[in-house]
Amino acid sequence: MTYEQTAILAIIAGTIAMFVWDRWRHDMVALGALIAAVAVGVVPSAEAFAGFGHPAVITVAAVLVLSRALVATGAVDAVADRLVPSGAGPMPTIAALVGLVSALSAFMNNVGAFALVMPLALRTAKRLDLSPSQVLMPIAFGSMLGGTTTLIGTPPNLIVSAFRAETDIGQGFAMFDFAPVGVAVALAGIVFVSVFSRALVPVRQGAESTDFDIGAYLTEAEVPKESRSIGMALREIEAAQIDADFQIVGLVRNGVRLRTPSPARRVRAGDILIVEAPPDSLTIVLSAFGLRLAGAVDATGRKSAKDGDEPGEAGRSAARTGSLDLAELVVIPGSALSGLSAMDVAMRRRFGINLLAVSRQGSRTFSRLRSIRLKDGDVLLVQGLAEDIAGFAGAYGLVPLAERTLRLPDKRRMLTAVAIMVAAVLASALGITSAAVAFVAAVLAVMALKVLPLRAIYSSIDWPVIVLLGALIPVAGAMASTGTAELVARSLVDGIARDDSVVALALLLVVTMTLSGFVNNAATAAVMCPIAIGTAAGLGVNADAFLMAVAIGASAAFLTPIGHQNNTLILGPAGLKFGDFWRLGLPLGALVVVVAVPLLLLVWPL
Repeated sequence: MTYEQTAILAIIAGTIAMFVWDRWRHDMVALGALIAAVAVGVVPSAEAFAGFGHPAVITVAAVLVLSRALVATGAVDAVADRLVPSGAGPMPTIAALVGLVSALSAFMNNVGAFALVMPLALRTAKRLDLSPSQVLMPIAFGSMLGGTTTLIGTPPNLIVSAFRAETDIGQGFAMFDFAPVGVAVALAGIVFVSVFSRALVPVRQGAESTDFDIGAYLTEAEVPKESRSIGMALREIEAAQIDADFQIVGLVRNGVRLRTPSPARRVRAGDILIVEAPPDSLTIVLSAFGLRLAGAVDATGRKSAKDGDEPGEAGRSAARTGSLDLAELVVIPGSALSGLSAMDVAMRRRFGINLLAVSRQGSRTFSRLRSIRLKDGDVLLVQGLAEDIAGFAGAYGLVPLAERTLRLPDKRRMLTAVAIMVAAVLASALGITSAAVAFVAAVLAVMALKVLPLRAIYSSIDWPVIVLLGALIPVAGAMASTGTAELVARSLVDGIARDDSVVALALLLVVTMTLSGFVNNAATAAVMCPIAIGTAAGLGVNADAFLMAVAIGASAAFLTPIGHQNNTLILGPAGLKFGDFWRLGLPLGALVVVVAVPLLLLVWPL
């Protein structure tokens, strides 16, 4: 071996060891590898940071922003409400949840997709009397399976496509080139985990939630003209199967509060329902019936309820900046707000703050929100600019809770977000423009149309992942430029595959899958792609099947809790241990190999 080959192999080996050791963050390790590669001379200093402008990196960042838009507008909640059965048994319910997260993962970041479905999964596990582990592990695996089906489903696919563009073929994979093999693998995996997860996943007791328990919110929800609740009796709304814990405790009609409305009373447009619901059920109730929090202001400055109150500074601020926040504030003992109401302190006029809900454990009030006399221990859900909320909290001695995600459905913004995402996917799939340009244009549309607050655009991006990709692309390129990838590939072909291309393909898939159990999947793809190309060149066959094998293997991180973020996320809530994953992950991985190898040979002939 030459000096350059020895040096890059040592850097790659050290990088993988650091990933497995997991004492440093992955982006730090990747930057260290890049600096080391420059220091030993295998990456020219002038090209050290070229990876940060790579189309794959740009596309990943854009997809993360678009995923955030779909989440924030309630589009995903609306889909979940319609696709997940609320009265079915364990197997069909798990299958629906796994199918839902797989479908979402095909078009958005799979960590984001899993995070959306996870609360629904925990509620479902409680309803079906299942261990959280028996529901969460299949969903985590399903999110990875769904990512194998499209170009934007997961970062490894974008990396694989980028490496293909650098071969003699000269262009990357198209949007749905991954689908013929990826969909089959995903469907087989969904069926397998739906049928066998309860038998193979250990029954564990999840960790108790560390969130501050604020009980149920007392919330005023306006009934807009397009709400599906219009014409329904109050008891029909409460009896609806939407997998949410809530109760209607009052109704306001024409400004008059009906304290004990008859359960048979039918809802009209313009009514305000007084709803009592925990925070995790609030979004479900609003989305399921097309309700709006009374007093809430959207990104365009429109205020929902018209109850005779002034629009306030919050509405004007929203129209000006489109960057309103939600916050939960606790009225602590001795607070100047204790005993006062929102009207007493002129919350909107003086501070530009909208009071959306109040949580008061152990008691119920029959006052309107704006006239409730607040007490020590109350939790207020407020909306406004971050600086205005901070000023209000400081003025009255309120304490903010830890950040909690509360998604308020907005039909206009929801449809806009979906339309932008569909347009970007079609532009890329039809070859109108590259994936990077299509999705960056979509992000620009999200900003221009105020689908997201402008400052949320940059906070939506997982910057450690971007740094990891940007740093490792030049390092992986050095494996090819120094001939190291060809050397490793030849060792595999001669030593194990014995010049048998089918054995080499299966071996590459298994090695990639095993490595992804210990190393970040994007890093795995970046390391294995040059080896895949070199192996194909050594055998004198088409590299497409080998690159696709890397894409599938990098996403099949089923064996350990450290191979993928979604596996790590479920450790606490599911109460799982390190060795629990292989019991379902090993047979699932074997199934992936059995399904994928023949299809790779069929769809991408050698």
